[in-house]
Amino acid sequence: MSAEPMVRVAMEATSLLGPRTGVGAMTSALVERLAASPDVDLTGVLVSWRGRRHFADRLPPSVEAKALAVPARLAHRLWQRIDRPALRGFDVAHGPNFVVPPAPGAVELVTIHDFGPWHNPDRVTPHARAYPTLVGRALGRGAHVHTVSEFVAGEAQELLDLPADRVHTIANGFTSGTAGNRTRGRALGGGDYVLALGTIEPRKDLPTLVAAMADVWSDHPDVRLVVAGADGWGTEAFEASVDRFDGRDRVVRLGYVSDAERFDLLAGARCLAYPSVYEGFGLPPLEAMGQGCPVVTTTAGALPEVCGDAARFVEPHDPAGLAAALTEVISDDELQGRLVEAGRGRVARYSWERMADAMRALYHRLRDARS
Repeated sequence: MSAEPMVRVAMEATSLLGPRTGVGAMTSALVERLAASPDVDLTGVLVSWRGRRHFADRLPPSVEAKALAVPARLAHRLWQRIDRPALRGFDVAHGPNFVVPPAPGAVELVTIHDFGPWHNPDRVTPHARAYPTLVGRALGRGAHVHTVSEFVAGEAQELLDLPADRVHTIANGFTSGTAGNRTRGRALGGGDYVLALGTIEPRKDLPTLVAAMADVWSDHPDVRLVVAGADGWGTEAFEASVDRFDGRDRVVRLGYVSDAERFDLLAGARCLAYPSVYEGFGLPPLEAMGQGCPVVTTTAGALPEVCGDAARFVEPHDPAGLAAALTEVISDDELQGRLVEAGRGRVARYSWERMADAMRALYHRLRDARS
């Protein structure tokens, strides 16, 4: 039996530069695993001027680096009107972060992690507000859509008016890492704590979490709220909520943390609080489950799909309900044990290896269908 023909893939991988986000984690995992695939000829594409000197260092040695040496903001403005600069000489061009560079002769694939920029353009960065236009341009060139959950796939078909055969769902994996160190986590958090992870942005609804913690503190005054994540466009509202509920002495801000620190924090936390109001997938809950940390989250978006029976759910924007759930998880050892055990089973469903294998197969199908 002959080997499957090599598929030439250009992957836009600018997210490998700078602080590692969820998109960066996915892109890194795909690049690393696809680089080892004998039937994928992978090129990493950079859309940046400043990062061009260091980009190749972020790629495996077998992956060629190609720089579209223009600032990302300029490239995105151009791509809203014209299909240049463009990539040539590939079978598939994949944009894993909402934007796929024009690639004449190739099948284009754009990953949509969620439809936040479509639903609430006033609650995303100015950069992200261009995503609907950029996706629309790509779809006009015949691009296919990759989503990380069935929830987002349904939105893609409805909001973008796409047939099912142009939408492909391949779930994220998650970074299990080594087992976190509970002692180090508690040292970082300053004792007993509820943990919140992620960039401080409106979608994560940290003001509701602070309001809920104000109720939790009435029964558990020594439990702190630890927030580990880079400042974002929700920082001002978050800090105002801390002041409103007199939480300066009980809220610990750590900023961006390394992977090792994140795992330590999860290992040491009483629970992860993830009160997102909209989520296309939700990596932090899976990471928490991988570290044996109970999860309290919301019914928003794909979170019930991803977390299943391994989390305590509340409605979004409900500080009283969130406070009750947090108090219950903190106080009930039996409930904690059930959630931790269910979490172990849940994370077994997700891996970067499984995602990379499915993505590799999709690349081949798209190339073959074009031919």
